[in-house]
Amino acid sequence: MLAVLAASVVPAGAVTRGGELDGDDHSYVGLMVATIGGAPAWRCSGALISPTVYVTAGHCTFGADGAELWFASDLEPDPAGDHNYPFTGEVSGTPYASPDYIDAAFWYADVGVVVLDEPVDLDEYAGLADVGAVDGLAGGRKRANIDAVGYGLQKIIANSQGPGDKMYQDDKTRYQATLMLVNTRGVAGIGPINPDRSFTMSGDAKHGGTCFGDSGGPILISETNQIVGVNSFGMNGNCAGIGGAYRVDSTDVQGWINSFSE
Repeated sequence: MLAVLAASVVPAGAVTRGGELDGDDHSYVGLMVATIGGAPAWRCSGALISPTVYVTAGHCTFGADGAELWFASDLEPDPAGDHNYPFTGEVSGTPYASPDYIDAAFWYADVGVVVLDEPVDLDEYAGLADVGAVDGLAGGRKRANIDAVGYGLQKIIANSQGPGDKMYQDDKTRYQATLMLVNTRGVAGIGPINPDRSFTMSGDAKHGGTCFGDSGGPILISETNQIVGVNSFGMNGNCAGIGGAYRVDSTDVQGWINSFSE
């Protein structure tokens, strides 16, 4: 799902460039295809916090009436033949967007949940970080302290056919990248991104970044399974520079997410 919105903020997509293959490091992170009337509509990432509750972005679930999910780390080389992508996942589920979600300003409440029809049994699940955890993280490359995980694009490159044309590397493969926390209070200089609900993170060719398809994927306190945000937006259509996440380290957001486990 790709749309250019206010202030040049676009829904986020994959872990790019300097990211690394994830393998089995984050087996609770899965690939989601949203469906409408049984037809595949768009692709996102997300994380299981229990056998049946998958946390993702609100713009990944809003408008969908179903979801198909895969937790294999690599659906290549034949996603359709080997994994029934994008029509039949390893498990199906029902998507929900935050009751505060507004599609025209998705970044204000960009959190969603998929409740799975059947449990996925794993040795480890993601957890929701302590309330206010982002505020205790220090930025700077030497103290890079967040990990992004997702199934998004790996590269966007110019197409030789002419200006404006692009080519994409969009393997259905889980990647991870360790990123620098840039700003814990929204995005400076581009308008009213909710300062208490968003944070920004680095993206560069050496260390990796996020891109289309990474939307909804977890942003974790580095080297832990604790989610502080869900991948939410980028600043341009080339997945260059900083990206943004919607914070899930608040009492009301966690209360809504946890209501699906009750």
